[in-house]
Amino acid sequence: MNLFLIAIGAALVNNVVLSQFLGLCPFIGVSKKVDTAAGMGGAVIFVITIASAVTSLIYTFILEKLNITYLQTIVFILVIAGLVQFVEMFLKKVLPPLYSALGVYLPLITTNCAVLGVALINVQKSYDFITSVINGFGTAVGFTVAIVIMAGIREKIEYNDVPESFKGTPIVLITAGLMAMAFFGFSGLIK
Repeated sequence: MNLFLIAIGAALVNNVVLSQFLGLCPFIGVSKKVDTAAGMGGAVIFVITIASAVTSLIYTFILEKLNITYLQTIVFILVIAGLVQFVEMFLKKVLPPLYSALGVYLPLITTNCAVLGVALINVQKSYDFITSVINGFGTAVGFTVAIVIMAGIREKIEYNDVPESFKGTPIVLITAGLMAMAFFGFSGLIK
């Protein structure tokens, strides 16, 4: 039950994009079409979940044992970069249209602060391996939910009469703010 609450808390209550404001670059950049947003969400789910598992193991069995925990950020960035390279090669080979649609945002997962943020939060909260993976998965699902909802809203906004000064990024940021307020309603869900 505790793991379920951690997953729900990571996905809804502490949504990485809408309450912690991490990972805004792909959130804004890739949320123009639902298909592309879902593809990015799938890639982020894979990267964050695997990164949570690998960084947890490295931190526990290498960094703590050798008393070099001060290197955690550098090590975590290297692990994340390697995982993103793997995802990029996989998508290029298996799903070329999605690879092309994601464009520059796919390699940007390496510098997506949400991925690094989850790994660091797992360490700060002293989560064990299973809890780290569940927290990572829940966070990634929350990212995916947020980006797909934003993409759906942006597709509908294209057909609306938006004042000229609000077209483009301003209306996207206003929408993100409204989504963040809506997700704030989940804050009482878990104590």
